[in-house]
Amino acid sequence: MDISKALVAKSDQLNASDLTGAPIVATIAEVRRGDAAKPVIVDLVGMNGRPWKPSKGMLRVIAHGWGVESDTWVGRSVKLVNNPEVIYAGEKVGCVEVIAMSHIAADFTIPVRISQKKVKQHTVSVLAEPVTEPWQAQWQAIKNALTNAGYDGDSKQLLATAGQVIGAAWDHPNKISAEDAQKILAAVREDDHEPANEATAS
Repeated sequence: MDISKALVAKSDQLNASDLTGAPIVATIAEVRRGDAAKPVIVDLVGMNGRPWKPSKGMLRVIAHGWGVESDTWVGRSVKLVNNPEVIYAGEKVGCVEVIAMSHIAADFTIPVRISQKKVKQHTVSVLAEPVTEPWQAQWQAIKNALTNAGYDGDSKQLLATAGQVIGAAWDHPNKISAEDAQKILAAVREDDHEPANEATAS
């Protein structure tokens, strides 16, 4: 019997304890702005709304491998593991760490802080290209953006809405080009912020 589901902590985000026993490979569906403590929120395909909030050390790892433009991260995959040796406030609390990434040319090693006084050399390996089709992660990112902006409906309705946003139409989400996907995401996010901006202006 696989007990991995029983090990998942009750939380609204991915925790180090969720990775007890085995790492996971996950595809990035969307990257969002967080708060001061966790400035970046990463939505992962298949995590049922439980996002990953990377530490600053892991953000540096991802940026080293993929660059600082988070839109390019969507559709790419990471292998995540719990490092129980990470210390916070004098206690071993563990941390979700990236140990492999897709879309990198070669393994790399960079320094990562695991406590106030300790830095380790962290190695990331090349992750084989995922079996998941890239359009699936792209479509998930579009659906997330539409839902966050207040649009609802099933996949067919959201596909029609996505087309209306940029004046296009498709019979399947896999027909949406990467360029059109970026246009949709930019338009939806801008639209999502317009009411707040108008209210501020008034």
